[in-house]
Amino acid sequence: MRAIRPPFTTRRGRSVRRRSSSAVAIASFAAALALTATACGPTEDTNSADKPSGSTDGSAGDKITIPADLQERLKERGIDLDKWRDGEWKNWDKDKWLREARDYVNPIIEGLWDPDRMRDAEEPDKPVEEEDISGDAGVTDPTPEPVEATAVSAPYDGDVPEAGKLFFDGPEGSMVCSATVVRDPANPGKSNMVWTAGHCVHAGKDGGWYRNIAFVPSYNNSDLAISELETAPKEEIAPHGIWWGKWAQTSEEWISQGAPTGGLGAPFDFAVIHVTPEKGGDGKSLEETVGAALPVDFNAPATPEIDSMTATGYPAAPPFDGQKLYQCADKPGRLSINAEDPTMHRIGCSMTGGSSGGGWIANGQDGKPALVSNTSIGPVTAGWLAGPRLGDEAKGIYEAVSEKYAGQ
Repeated sequence: MRAIRPPFTTRRGRSVRRRSSSAVAIASFAAALALTATACGPTEDTNSADKPSGSTDGSAGDKITIPADLQERLKERGIDLDKWRDGEWKNWDKDKWLREARDYVNPIIEGLWDPDRMRDAEEPDKPVEEEDISGDAGVTDPTPEPVEATAVSAPYDGDVPEAGKLFFDGPEGSMVCSATVVRDPANPGKSNMVWTAGHCVHAGKDGGWYRNIAFVPSYNNSDLAISELETAPKEEIAPHGIWWGKWAQTSEEWISQGAPTGGLGAPFDFAVIHVTPEKGGDGKSLEETVGAALPVDFNAPATPEIDSMTATGYPAAPPFDGQKLYQCADKPGRLSINAEDPTMHRIGCSMTGGSSGGGWIANGQDGKPALVSNTSIGPVTAGWLAGPRLGDEAKGIYEAVSEKYAGQ
């Protein structure tokens, strides 16, 4: 999520280095107030991706191949598949940084996200310049009291099997966010859909789609310490495999307004990803593999009527290390970034960068738990988190991704 400097921080998405009426579009990366991307942060080590393996042709075998339609879209944009796998994806020239919704491409590079690269893709975000909420005439409740994040008991897939960690690459290096498996209306019981923050898939107004987007459900499921992770097998770090983003969509507001600081686009900072297994799997969907998927409520009760919201994520900025899953539960309040935009939900929570994109759960209109928001921003000093209220824009994105893969 983005962290904001006093009085606010930026998003809680975290970069492996440390930073980390609308049309339906792909990608988003917004922060609120003077925010920074706390959930996303770049890593220093990118050498492991210089020689990726994987097939780029249509040959069969145990390696995932790039679908013909995706190959054509890459070629249409002047992208050589072999060069892409050999490192061309690290070319962040602005003229070659695919930006529009139709430009989303994310071919699988088998073996790219190895244990070391996943572990290193998390550091604290850089704070942003302090900014006030200028001209805001919306409703903002008093700042909530800090709530100490609680570690989720291992194994994580016992209590929150739908939660996981999202990895992606940007100009500053490898980055991380959090994400949640959600139900797919077009494929009941067999969802391959993941919910996260827009700024975890797209850089916003000054950039384009991030690359090598991959979801790891129940990352570090056994709650191993960093020293143990250094020697742990990949199967223990990613117990349910690595799932690559086949398609992603976010709000047009995030694409046109989103920025790493200032809070622009934060009320529309959400995204949906359709994933596919890196190694083909056993034919099971993501939902069948992890054994869970949350419903999404786009008509949740008004913020003051909700007794409690629970945010889940992998905070990576100090005092956290990004390797363990945490939760915060608190009665939500309202936060208005701009009077013309929807009011956001806000809760007290000590989670930091890396938690961006993680799902917020509350009882919906039917009284049953559902995803009602996701972590977007928070103050640099931590203490609270804010997430968008999911309405028609979010519902449109969710339904568009579902319909795109209906029956598949």
